[in-house]
Amino acid sequence: MAFIIKDKVFSRRWFIDYSLIVIGSFILASGFVLFITPYKIVPGGVYGISIIIHYLFNTPVGMVALAFDIPLTIIGLKILGPRFGIKTVLGFVLTAFFNDGITYFYGYKPLVVGDALLSSIFGGLFLGVGLGLIFKSKATSGGSDIIAMIISKYTRLPVGQLMIMVDSTIVLLGLVFFRDWKIPLYSLIVIFITGKVVDTFLEGMNYDKVLLIISDKYKEIGEKIMSDLNRGGTLLHGTGMYNQQEKQIIFTVVNRREAVILQSYINNIDPHAFVTIINSNEILGEGFKSLQEKLTS
Repeated sequence: MAFIIKDKVFSRRWFIDYSLIVIGSFILASGFVLFITPYKIVPGGVYGISIIIHYLFNTPVGMVALAFDIPLTIIGLKILGPRFGIKTVLGFVLTAFFNDGITYFYGYKPLVVGDALLSSIFGGLFLGVGLGLIFKSKATSGGSDIIAMIISKYTRLPVGQLMIMVDSTIVLLGLVFFRDWKIPLYSLIVIFITGKVVDTFLEGMNYDKVLLIISDKYKEIGEKIMSDLNRGGTLLHGTGMYNQQEKQIIFTVVNRREAVILQSYINNIDPHAFVTIINSNEILGEGFKSLQEKLTS
């Protein structure tokens, strides 16, 4: 089973993807050098281990991370199959070289002097933006992700949970070696912010609301949605569990302002309507951003 989607060499998509990897790797490395490493913050992954080893043996962070990434990728290829393409390899190689290159010219002094908390916040932001750009190119970060995938293959545990467990173990190693309770706390801040920023990059900032409306006056409500809000919707057929009566359910997507307007209108014509409002991470399709636009942006 093939997992790697190959882009045509030197095509527009190819140039965009590899540009994202280069820029993302530089931002990711900058986050480590300027904010994370100087304060001994251990944000999980191979770079968390590399930072610990750096302070124990004065080794270069990037090269040690690369020394972990290469064998892990080879092992992952043998056990998991072709899930890791040249983009992933380029990403972690560039991150390692950028990390040590920036360190060579800038040193290990923090950009935000004397404020580990602010450094954690901005470090998480930089790491999230860098990883987000790399993920947008359809590459992976390698490292501890591969460890989680391998364990998942043999234990059937969810990869997401295993990634948290692996990163948490590395964070605790920082506590064991540095003997400072503030380090794992700052590390968790970095991990949390990084995850939120990556999610924003991949899913976008979205304020749309998904509404499921159950009402006997569904026709009037549907007319309001189409004529006044200029939105569409889908009529679903359901059956009440208690009285077994047939129900009509309106499924529609509107923005925050329109959701308030629609709630007010529903209340006026059917105060007993059952309305479920769900925050949407992303809406793709007619009337919104298309799937093709997302994949080519």
